[in-house]
Amino acid sequence: MRRILASSFLGSAIEFYDFLLYASASALVFAQVFFASLDPGIATIASFGTLAAGYVARPLGGIVFGHFGDKLGRKGVLVTTMLMMGVATALIGLLPTYDQIGVAAPLILIALRVIQGFAVGGEWGGAMLIALEHAPGGKRGFAASFANLGAPAGSILSAGVLGLFSLMPKEQFLAWGWRVPFLLSVVLVLIGMIVRLKVVESPLFRSFDREAEQRRVPLLDVLAKSPKVLILGALVAMSQLTISGMASVWGLSRATAQGVDPTFALNAKVASAVALFLLTVVSARLSDRFGRRPVIAVGIIAAILFAYPLLLLVDSGDNWSFLIAVIVGQGIQGVILGPLAAFLAELFPTAVRFTGSSLAFQGASAIGAGFTPIIASSLASSSGGLPLLSGVWIAALILCAIALFIIPESNKRDLTTIR
Repeated sequence: MRRILASSFLGSAIEFYDFLLYASASALVFAQVFFASLDPGIATIASFGTLAAGYVARPLGGIVFGHFGDKLGRKGVLVTTMLMMGVATALIGLLPTYDQIGVAAPLILIALRVIQGFAVGGEWGGAMLIALEHAPGGKRGFAASFANLGAPAGSILSAGVLGLFSLMPKEQFLAWGWRVPFLLSVVLVLIGMIVRLKVVESPLFRSFDREAEQRRVPLLDVLAKSPKVLILGALVAMSQLTISGMASVWGLSRATAQGVDPTFALNAKVASAVALFLLTVVSARLSDRFGRRPVIAVGIIAAILFAYPLLLLVDSGDNWSFLIAVIVGQGIQGVILGPLAAFLAELFPTAVRFTGSSLAFQGASAIGAGFTPIIASSLASSSGGLPLLSGVWIAALILCAIALFIIPESNKRDLTTIR
């Protein structure tokens, strides 16, 4: 079990290092390197557009890899997605700039970002299920959270490494310094592959009658039999992903534009990722004891109350205000994130669990995290400004809370009896 949990955490951390490294670079680097011909404000939105492309690809990756994960097994998907992610990330580190190859540079960047999104769309479901389906009933929330712990761990590592290189003179950092963290992915992927190749297949997957399911198409089965559950689960997942998009991506760009030191901002992201990591562990444990829904509800309510203060702190241009904003914001995200993996997995039967849970989570990520920075940038620069932005965000969070209370509690459910 220790090897299973280590594989789930380590592999997810490496994948999210690659994926979230791009998010930080899109806020600090890509507008100047790949969209240099555009007005700075438009370049920032264009850079966030490439970020969104990766999130849009995540549901597609969840569908494709979910199909094979439900048909052939969880382990093979884990190895394939890690290799795909590592290659795409290394190629971003080698990509020529706009000044060198013109419009081909941003086009190739978008293509590589789509590959990243496609890979992580399959990775999350496999890493989560390989842990959850090995775990005893009373510890499923804690076990499944190891896949989600990869996100803050990857964020800590990516922001820390990029922050270290951002200490270089700005000209050198933009010329080549930002590329090194992307190239380091090759080393991390090799380590992850060694660990993952030693993992055994999920016992729940091995035990169910695959011959009776051989004609089943998991995606069609989920859409036909569980559309309500899929939509409600995606709405609940979207709650924590909007916090990520607002605090970690849009907030980073907005704060540095308002005068926050970029290196300080990246270090603040490291500190906030630590808060996210710790509260993810605590809330996952609590969900095994008190239920998934009560713990997630606490997080969503806290997010509603802190939404407008977070925007004001980010917009202040003060280093320490930004630090408070991202630490509290991502701490609240951790309260929701801890139980979320088990919450989504427990909604679906074994035969379609990979596809169903992946589609719910990755669909939410496309909307909640992928488009949030673009929407936030547009609303914040409109005549309505921050009050309008906070109103839209709070309305979305209230919708997520309603969805949460429609879905029944699942932490005591016997996963072998779900049909």
